[in-house]
Amino acid sequence: MNLSDFGHFSDPSLLILSSLADGPKHGYGMMVDIESMTGVHLGPGTLYGALARLEKSGLIQAIPSQDRRRPYQLTAAGIKALREQLSQLEKLASTGLKRLAQA
Repeated sequence: MNLSDFGHFSDPSLLILSSLADGPKHGYGMMVDIESMTGVHLGPGTLYGALARLEKSGLIQAIPSQDRRRPYQLTAAGIKALREQLSQLEKLASTGLKRLAQA
């Protein structure tokens, strides 16, 4: 599965995977991290819907918890998909900035 199946760069799936890139987090932790990283506030419905889709597609997995919070982590497939998508976005940004400099 490729992240491009989930849509454009501000898609909740990409934001969630990017948040999990530095380690497991539970839902609220992801919401706070994503907002501080991007300024985008994901509501609980958006967040948990995207988490369910990502888990179903094998890009993330829930891990055991000591409390009622349910943390998630990237799977190997999730790491690979995120790396590929971020590389594509980096190339797009670089090309776009070069073109703007010439405009």
